[in-house]
Amino acid sequence: MARDEQLKERWNKVVLQLSEQFADGDTLDLDSIIYLVGIQELGQLTRKFKKDEKVNLMHIAICRLLEPYGYYKFDFFDDDGWPHYTTVEELPNLKAGEQSVLMKEAIVSYFLEKEYIA
Repeated sequence: MARDEQLKERWNKVVLQLSEQFADGDTLDLDSIIYLVGIQELGQLTRKFKKDEKVNLMHIAICRLLEPYGYYKFDFFDDDGWPHYTTVEELPNLKAGEQSVLMKEAIVSYFLEKEYIA
């Protein structure tokens, strides 16, 4: 199977499973999935978040998702349990479609690592 086809198949599996689990079957978009990764990484699953905290959750997720690609490195947890990352390498300038593919690839890798999908 071509790499693009495999990514598409796995991405669809992630979207389907997360949508069924967290959105009553409504299809989650990329940003929603990034947000869920942020909540997972913070580990405060039942808490309500303020608007600025939601932005921070997405930042945590992006750092965690792109860490294996060498763009970020985990640094420490602060006193409130929030993870902090250091930028190792600046992200390249990517077109919107290329950004989307990179994030989908990173999300699929994340959920494979977590054994959420096979």
